Amino acid sequence: MSSQPNTEPIRFLLTDSRQSFSSVGTMFIALVGNNHNGHQYIQQCYEKGVRFFLVSETQDTNECPEAQMVLVDNTLTALQQLVIHHRKQFDIPVIGITGSNGKTIVKEWLSQLLAADYKIVKSPKSYNSQIGVPLSVWQMDKDDTLGIFEAGISTTGEMERLAPIVQNTIFLITNIGEAHSEGFSNIEEKITEKLKLAASAELLVYCKDFEEIDQVVKRDYPNKKTLTWSYKQEADLKILHHESTTIDSTITGVYKDSQYKIQLPFTDVAYVENSIHCWLLLLHLGIPFEEISKRFKLLRALPLRLELLAGINNCMIINDGYNNDLDALEIALDFLMKQSYHDKRILVLSDILQSRLNDYDLYTKVALRIDQAAVNTVVGIGKDVLHLEQYMSSDIDLHFYPSTKDFLADKEIIDSINNATVLLKGARPFKFEQIANALIQKMHKTVLEINLSAVSHNLNVYRNQLDADTRLMVMVKASGYGSGSLEIARLLEFEQIDYLAVAYIDEGVELRKAGIQLPIMVMNPELSGLTAMLEYQLEPQVYSFALLQQLIAMETATPIRIHIMLDSGMKRLGFEPEDCEKLLNLLKLHHQRIQPVSVFSHLAASDNPLHDDFTHDQIQTFTQFSDKLTNDLTVKPLRHILNTSGISRFPQAKFDMVRLGIGLYGIDGNPDVQERLQTVCTLKATISQIKTVIPGVSVGYNRMGQVATPSRIGTISIGYADGYFRRFSNGVGQVWVHGRLAPVVGNVCMDMTMIDLTGIPEAEEGDTVEVFGSHLLISDFALAGGTIVYEALTSVSSRVKRVYFRD
Repeated sequence: MSSQPNTEPIRFLLTDSRQSFSSVGTMFIALVGNNHNGHQYIQQCYEKGVRFFLVSETQDTNECPEAQMVLVDNTLTALQQLVIHHRKQFDIPVIGITGSNGKTIVKEWLSQLLAADYKIVKSPKSYNSQIGVPLSVWQMDKDDTLGIFEAGISTTGEMERLAPIVQNTIFLITNIGEAHSEGFSNIEEKITEKLKLAASAELLVYCKDFEEIDQVVKRDYPNKKTLTWSYKQEADLKILHHESTTIDSTITGVYKDSQYKIQLPFTDVAYVENSIHCWLLLLHLGIPFEEISKRFKLLRALPLRLELLAGINNCMIINDGYNNDLDALEIALDFLMKQSYHDKRILVLSDILQSRLNDYDLYTKVALRIDQAAVNTVVGIGKDVLHLEQYMSSDIDLHFYPSTKDFLADKEIIDSINNATVLLKGARPFKFEQIANALIQKMHKTVLEINLSAVSHNLNVYRNQLDADTRLMVMVKASGYGSGSLEIARLLEFEQIDYLAVAYIDEGVELRKAGIQLPIMVMNPELSGLTAMLEYQLEPQVYSFALLQQLIAMETATPIRIHIMLDSGMKRLGFEPEDCEKLLNLLKLHHQRIQPVSVFSHLAASDNPLHDDFTHDQIQTFTQFSDKLTNDLTVKPLRHILNTSGISRFPQAKFDMVRLGIGLYGIDGNPDVQERLQTVCTLKATISQIKTVIPGVSVGYNRMGQVATPSRIGTISIGYADGYFRRFSNGVGQVWVHGRLAPVVGNVCMDMTMIDLTGIPEAEEGDTVEVFGSHLLISDFALAGGTIVYEALTSVSSRVKRVYFRD
């Protein structure tokens, strides 16, 4: 479609115009989904320097005269076929990993454990989808000697498309569980589909204790060579003994008639299972056992995530010190770019220890990524990172130190780190946790963790229920339901939703001051704040004639954008149907001063099937009222009535826009939707002290906790001032400790609560307990507290630090 062919080789594939990228040698693939169309972003990519495009819709090249566009029927299919061709150019061993859980951790661990023996190309983070897998395999280069790729599926037919892309020679399946099961009729079908990745493999690696996996392997691949492990039956690696302390585990097993004992620096059952997969594969690959033992001691049971924490000197710290390779650095720099707390960005970077590139290729790429991320200051730690100095822009402030210890000893540089967003990106041997300890504010031991990846996932669960032209407004009122409105708003802006909504003007002003550009509706605009509202381009909800007249009377250079609230039966706020004629006349009379952007109403009981007749009446009332109001307006406003529960239960009433609230945070009254949502918020506390209490002794205020048997009583760092309701006293409340429930003993105090640890002997001082999260659901927490999820979330005190992370 271009008259000027460009001979520049394509090196990078881009599917998301929001990501940072190098325009040179990049091809943008215009993917089309239920709720997005990549063709809308071609001009944006072209303006950033991209010249190659893969499209499925004919484009007007007058606006992109130098563009080369390849027109195909389906861009996703073309992407996959392109990468299949690319994969065929390489004849190296490839490990393909699938399973319900543990894919990413096994991939990352194998990459770390085998880094000394191979030049490894691997999936970035959890790139295991129909798009992520081809983007991962495209990275394969002539210098690579081993590939490690993960593949995930959610329904039948998907693995058949991924298998020829990966073309793995070694197939590893971690386990099979209930995760992502809704796309399969039963567990056997799920296993059968996942095992299609093994079609090209010469070796199948799995645990025989998963009997369903073993049966399907024997049925579908009877002639394939297998490599197995088991606690229960004969296998290539037979586990004889598993012993755990509070900090580590020792596993004894027999492999090829030799007995080995390995020490693992964690006790969690899932981590042990994942590590045995890795252990078995390393034994098969001929890594000496002494070397295996030494490498396993360096593994850490840390979540693969980026944490966003408050730092000293008005800084925000992005803590990512788990590993450091080029892929992980790119992801971390992209996360840094999304943060708008400060204009100043600082990168603290260690040597990159896991790279398949020579120093020149590696550090020229690193320098390019740093430039793209608009970093102002780079602190390099190690001997190899010095190479950056040759390739960095002259306007970037550079500092280099041979070790973490030397950096921390330089008080001048530490003091100069202020009013900035700081990314800590280091390989584990550099012990960047020491830097984090020095730069992060000392926190109250109770934290509310907010999983931004889960927020994005939940957002897409609802997006997938919408038509392509249905707009989406998301509520970030009440400090984002306790999660932090600014951080959630930044994520939503990145996700390119259409509207934000806040409760009060000052909430909207805070978002504007932080750089949020999305349109913002204010639901309760106070008359005293209308001037500030207009100054910061906020859009008020108008629910009365008094408020409307106040806005009409204001002197403005441009029309005031408003959202008209209609009362369809909630009887809280809004114009009544009998107000329609008067309201319409005012809007027509003052159309040069007032611009209705939307007309909406609020459902009173959309989550309760008992009131569905009432909800249908509300929808009908709103339809009639809004039809009558908008038909005579020159510019038709958007219409919306559905809230979180309404999106799935009343799809016929989507109108032009829907409003997403509590669903974003993983709560929906519709069970079918609820099972697809992920936990966003986890409230955690710490065991401050453990006492042994003898029978007859009381615990806590008013001696309400009477001990009848010898007991271990732990005091945890949370009380009713943190949002842990006093109602949880005397056994009503429970917390999750080491995989078990520990009940509250005595009265909940203002800052502390006592729990019974008698049945949890491994619990120790300093351990973390879950107050609510993935094990103790917020819905159950709220029910025990005699309240609703909304109140439970918004009751978490502001003194409880919010920790944001991305899986």
